[in-house]
Amino acid sequence: MRVALCLLLLFLPVRLWAADSVSVVSPDGATRVVVENKDKLYYAVYYKDKALLLPSAIKLNVANLSPRTHKLTVKKTSVRTQQSTIEPPVPEKRKIIPDVYRELTVRFQQPFSLIVRVYNDGVAWRWQTHFKKSIQIESELAEFNFPELEEVYFSPVKKRDDADIYHTSFEELYQAKPLDSITTEHLIFTPTLVAPEQGPKISITESDLETYPGMFLRGTGKNKLTADFAPYPQEEKITAGEFPQAIVTKRHNFIAQSIGSRFFPWRVLLIAPEDKDLPVNDLVYRLASPSRVKDVSWIQPGKGTDEWIIGINLFNIPFKSGINTATYKYYIDFAKRFGFDRIMMDAGWSDNQDLFKINPNLNMNELTAYARAQGIKICMWTLALTLEKHLEPALYQFNKWGVDFIMTDFIDRDDQKAVDFYHKIAAACANHKIMLMFHGAFKPAGFTRTWPHALTREGVLGSEFNGWSHKPTPEHNVQLPFIRMTAGPMDYEPGLLDNATAKTFRPINEKVMSQGTRCHQLAMFVVYDSPMQFFSGNPSQGLLEPAFMELLGSIPTVWDTTRVLEGKVGDFIITARKKGADWYIGGMTDWTNRQFTVNLDFLPAGTYEATICEDGVNADRYASDYILRTQTVSNTSSLPINMAPGGGYLVRLRKK
Repeated sequence: MRVALCLLLLFLPVRLWAADSVSVVSPDGATRVVVENKDKLYYAVYYKDKALLLPSAIKLNVANLSPRTHKLTVKKTSVRTQQSTIEPPVPEKRKIIPDVYRELTVRFQQPFSLIVRVYNDGVAWRWQTHFKKSIQIESELAEFNFPELEEVYFSPVKKRDDADIYHTSFEELYQAKPLDSITTEHLIFTPTLVAPEQGPKISITESDLETYPGMFLRGTGKNKLTADFAPYPQEEKITAGEFPQAIVTKRHNFIAQSIGSRFFPWRVLLIAPEDKDLPVNDLVYRLASPSRVKDVSWIQPGKGTDEWIIGINLFNIPFKSGINTATYKYYIDFAKRFGFDRIMMDAGWSDNQDLFKINPNLNMNELTAYARAQGIKICMWTLALTLEKHLEPALYQFNKWGVDFIMTDFIDRDDQKAVDFYHKIAAACANHKIMLMFHGAFKPAGFTRTWPHALTREGVLGSEFNGWSHKPTPEHNVQLPFIRMTAGPMDYEPGLLDNATAKTFRPINEKVMSQGTRCHQLAMFVVYDSPMQFFSGNPSQGLLEPAFMELLGSIPTVWDTTRVLEGKVGDFIITARKKGADWYIGGMTDWTNRQFTVNLDFLPAGTYEATICEDGVNADRYASDYILRTQTVSNTSSLPINMAPGGGYLVRLRKK
């Protein structure tokens, strides 16, 4: 919902310079975008009069455009200033979002317009077309030409053996290398973070992605990155195995087919003078299309359990654990005791290829009745291919069971057909008042504003990788808030209760441990954006530590205010968030132990009970070691934060 404070529609004619250039400046005057119309159309970005981006070519190539357009001819330009606020129905970072920018529109004599927005914390541009008939987009040229060979944090796609390069689960580690080390052979997904030694960091991503493929980037071996898009699918086949999916075996020579008059996705540059500006930047959300769900009263963010990562490896129980009624009743009891809203029934509750072929060890009527009696909701996993096949009957069945949240998995593409699938599923779920998240998914790209019931998604290398790799290191975990999270919420699934140091960690399936300390895992519930958080730890272990679990269960998942108090990409982060009258502070570090002092001067006047969970004195050797204590503080107090290698910290501040 948008509440206008002051909307100034200043359609000002802008005089073109001799070189056919026009500029627009951010409301605070710090950032300027210059658009030049030469042999091609170029844009450049300046911050405090220093070039962040040198002139970079852009073009939208439409098939069968006659005569073939090489240089666009400017018809008119206009500028408007926007000052309003957005009140998100699901506040991922903050309850009230100022939406303040200047927007330049360049209308060409050809059926194109270029729209450029300049905010205080970033810039964005998009194409608008004005064709009367449907069109095919052959390609899109989008360059990002930097002044120097900067360091870049990027994730290259690793080609699968059974599919082309455009098939990926979007779960890779970040590499930090010089810009010229990225060549045309590298296909990388966004967000990609460019980190100059001097000046702001720049995150490249997109927003408002619909009826169009997602944007990858390729290197050039020089100072420049270029956009790349998966061509439109022509032929597909269904893979074999436990989790079949549709993969593209042949593609067309165009990237999108579309109606002729429309807006295209935003190309976005987040501008962060300090590292700590990145995790709180919600420009991608602001740029997205407003909610298409009129009644949002049924959307209920919260916290659930998921059993998949630990393989339902329970202990101290009188029944055989597994996918059966007794196990899920146990999870329901655990959720109720510690303040969770729901449980997830992950893969295996039905045949993966037939949602109506229920596991014979489950009595769904008994289980759903038990959940209702306990006031706990049930969520259910689905295979994307199967959900699409059974969509309406399956959603009706979920309604009958009282299931109000589903996951759908194994999409692993972001060509136009895959992007359309996301919107199709979101619209159908909205009609049935069912919340959802996607796994095997690309970044949100503003999707959570358009479809607020799509609370979170994967597109992140998260907890599950501990079961078979060394990939989710504390350094990776501390990179995520500064890079991946700038594109929207992420379902990392934190909370593993078996924790290990760098020396003691082993990837063991069904006895899954995390790298880093217990408090490192706990802090993720505050540091990471995800309006539906899933606890992946073992409830049998959690029952042995009720005070710890009660603290974890009390952490909100949506927030009135978010502030990053300290932060450096990949090294450390300390985040403070407010919900109602309470504040939570979460801290995480890489494999380096760190000490900080946090002043609580941001608190309103009064006294607060601080419940503190911090790394224990032996956490550097036994990573599950923690101390849980309370003390009274006020806004004149300060708190010391001592984090072990791979450590973390959490404090809950409740006003007395």
